Amino acid sequence: MALDEYPDPPMTVPEVDAVTGAVARLVGADSADPRHAGAYAVLRGLLDGTPAAVAVMSPNMRYLYVNPALARMNGLPAEEHLGRTIAEVLPGVEAREEVLWAVMRDGTAREATSSGSTHAGPPGRRWWHGAYHRLEHEGEVVGLVGVLLEVSESRRTQLELDTARRRLAFLDTAATRVGTTLDLVETCEELAELFVAELGDVAAVDVFAVEGANGTPHQPLDLVRMWRAALSHKPGMAAQAAILRQPGENVDYQQGSMVPRALSERSPVVVNRADDEELARQVSSADRVAVFRGVGLHSVVALPLIARGSAIGMVMLARHGAAEAFSPEDVVLARDLARRGALSVDNARRYAHEHDIALALQHALLAAPDAPHPDIELASRYRPAGSSVEVGGDWYDAVALSGGRTLLAVGDVMGHGVAAAVEMSQFRALLRVQARSDLEPHEILAAVDRTSTKAGIERVATCLLVLVDPAARTVTFASAGHLPPLLVGPGEAIELVEMPVGPPLGTGFGGYASVRRSSHPDRVLVMYTDGLVERRGEDIGESLQRLRRAGLTANTPLVRLVDTLIARMITDKPEDDIAVLAARQRQPDGAGETGAGEPRGGAVGGATGVGFGGGWA
Repeated sequence: MALDEYPDPPMTVPEVDAVTGAVARLVGADSADPRHAGAYAVLRGLLDGTPAAVAVMSPNMRYLYVNPALARMNGLPAEEHLGRTIAEVLPGVEAREEVLWAVMRDGTAREATSSGSTHAGPPGRRWWHGAYHRLEHEGEVVGLVGVLLEVSESRRTQLELDTARRRLAFLDTAATRVGTTLDLVETCEELAELFVAELGDVAAVDVFAVEGANGTPHQPLDLVRMWRAALSHKPGMAAQAAILRQPGENVDYQQGSMVPRALSERSPVVVNRADDEELARQVSSADRVAVFRGVGLHSVVALPLIARGSAIGMVMLARHGAAEAFSPEDVVLARDLARRGALSVDNARRYAHEHDIALALQHALLAAPDAPHPDIELASRYRPAGSSVEVGGDWYDAVALSGGRTLLAVGDVMGHGVAAAVEMSQFRALLRVQARSDLEPHEILAAVDRTSTKAGIERVATCLLVLVDPAARTVTFASAGHLPPLLVGPGEAIELVEMPVGPPLGTGFGGYASVRRSSHPDRVLVMYTDGLVERRGEDIGESLQRLRRAGLTANTPLVRLVDTLIARMITDKPEDDIAVLAARQRQPDGAGETGAGEPRGGAVGGATGVGFGGGWA
């Protein structure tokens, strides 16, 4: 909003009309005429005594009269105004003369706010609100009268309120634009872009390595080392920004420079328009001064990122070229934004650390399922969710049993993160122990349910078991709250296996049942976790129908079948982890793929060299 558009209250004081009328009579009155002498003295006393500043301008907009209030306001004696224009008397004032000329032309009274500085104190910008009327005498335009009141105090208050509102709106924007994901680089990029959009020409976000991640980060002696996560700049500055430290590089800051100081003091450090000697002391190293000058940077602010009581990084904000130096108000706003952004950066930083640990654990556990009997061929894939969700507790396994049988399992522990991955390993271990007890699949589920409850495992898990018995030509299914497996036959024969579904493992409720079917040639079994099919806002029935329509055929090489299924079901970053296990009986002559040389895809998995090539259920 422009300054002249602020809704200052109109001058409704009766004094304004009285003064205006008095001036009109004064200009046309003859003070020497005895008939007017008394009235003239009264009116002149009114004008001279009013606290309102009053000026009378000639038709060519030169001062004819200035009352004492206006003379004091302008800091000049009244006589030094007479015969001169406003610009000549007050070159530092934006007087809105176009408004005065409009009043002179059409006679319509107007109000306007002017601003600037006069010859009187205090220093700094001041504001006045004026009412202007045309003066006429016997039908002739004889000038213009203006009555002004200073409104500086109310205007400053208004500006402070507007600044506070803009500041709050900006910080509210930060809450929605920074931290939209848990990806560290994306979060730092969002923060840097917001700084550039509002406060600077170039912004960099540097972070410390998470303690304990990939070993203890090395900190050189006499330096503060950070990793540059993001760099943002105004449009048209790509060439200049290219010579700065780039994302992915380490940045070393010399001791005593502005960054270690800001970290130590936990407050912004500002260097405005410093000379080369001072800049050399403040930037990362003295040899970077030439780089700064080459880019045209003249003012820099170092803003520490403090979250949960610890310094986690730094925002470096700079201006270049004709941009003004950083004002105290700029620094306060930048500090507040850094405080807001620090929590989002720390969340992403902690998530990255925990995600790496959980993913490494899950990789180790799911590198490949145990080898089944030689007449079973397997292919498996594990794909972690997109960066906005933590790694989950999905797993798959194959356990070779006596009599040539193989138990296949797929499960999903509730929740995400390291704890879910650890408890996934516990469920997997319990399942392997119970599987070797020659129990039916539903009995294995019941035993794992009881044992996990007694062991105090806090999370529940869904699980699907399939017991393959090639000698008996049977396949037995049992489910603990898990989605049904898919049978892929030749041509377009695709079936979702119907079976009773018991409660998830870890609830202690029991109540599981098995379904036994005859195996048939030319069938492929596909087991999966819910991340493959479930979509936000979609009914699970429709999700399963999409799975049936995935266009799979049983004669496809097994690893390619799994990769094709995932590619057709997942077209964007997966919303949840995905585990897929496909199996088939080997051909009687031992033909069939072994999976050797196949690309692994996703994060973990691959063909194991065994399968159901000849058929299923």
